[in-house]
Amino acid sequence: VTVEQALKHPNWEMGAKITIDSAPLMNKGLELIETVWLFDMPVEKIDVVVHPESYIHSMVEFTDRSTIAQMSPPDMKLPIQYALTWPKHTRSEFEPMDFTRAMTMNFEPPREEVFPSLGLAREAISKGQTYPTVLSAADEIAVEAFRKRQIGFLDIASIIESALGAHDGMDVTDLDVVKAADEWARAKTIQVIETKNS
Repeated sequence: VTVEQALKHPNWEMGAKITIDSAPLMNKGLELIETVWLFDMPVEKIDVVVHPESYIHSMVEFTDRSTIAQMSPPDMKLPIQYALTWPKHTRSEFEPMDFTRAMTMNFEPPREEVFPSLGLAREAISKGQTYPTVLSAADEIAVEAFRKRQIGFLDIASIIESALGAHDGMDVTDLDVVKAADEWARAKTIQVIETKNS
């Protein structure tokens, strides 16, 4: 996968970092971590589903097994607006869904053997402590190295895995602990990349 290929998302216009993260599903891994923290939800109760058409942004299943989905055309402006104005639905100029035309929506489980970044995110949030911080920081460094053509696309996940594997988790007691883990992860990831390229 070339940098140019990774930057061509079929449905979304996003910045380079998020677009590249979406190719190996790291963006979904980071959203998995966000969901755990924002909704105080155990990671075991959260599923990631591949939905190529990108109409559904989230679904919540209730105890009676009914499901409510947040749907809109592939544009994050509307979900972001709703997050900022919740619980109100504020008028917008966004394109509405057109249910009068034929459409297909597909769903499939992610193949974690093909997309190891998702598994790394699940591992990081399951371990807790400073592991999610290390995952995020290592991902930033690895993606930047890929964009600079210092590493290949398939190296991103293995480099993040190396940083996670070398980390000794710390309890997050304050922001200084998070900053220290972030700095450590960035330095460690750079070291892993340099070692790989030497």
